[in-house]
Amino acid sequence: MVARLAGPDRDRGSFTAELAAGLPALVLLLLAGLTAIGGVTTRAHCLDAARDAALATARGAGAAGDGSEAPPNAVMAVDLDGDRVSATCRAPVRALGGNLPALTVTATAVAAVEPGAVVDSGAVVDSGGVVDSGGVVDSGGAGGVPR
Repeated sequence: MVARLAGPDRDRGSFTAELAAGLPALVLLLLAGLTAIGGVTTRAHCLDAARDAALATARGAGAAGDGSEAPPNAVMAVDLDGDRVSATCRAPVRALGGNLPALTVTATAVAAVEPGAVVDSGAVVDSGGVVDSGGVVDSGGAGGVPR
């Protein structure tokens, strides 16, 4: 005959089973949270770079600034629309997990063209910040692709 356990020994091992079931979910939530923080940080850097590029272009100080504030592998596009300059920065955010697809964050800034400023429109700049005569940037394989 099998004797039943009574009292505190009856729950023996249940914590281990609950931990084994709950730990993967906790790790997944941690990775999702860290990816979200990385995305927000990258978007903030993109917004700073787009704002600086729009202001520099509106002042006539260059095609899109030097791109030093842009995150790695970011692509910036500057468009002139009448008396407004629009700068858009797109950057990939790698999900923590390696095999997951990268997310893309986008930030856009608009500035009014200052009177008397000579503005060059249609330039595309990546995070390397070097613009060739065709308006397309290549800093040695940074991986940026214009729109």
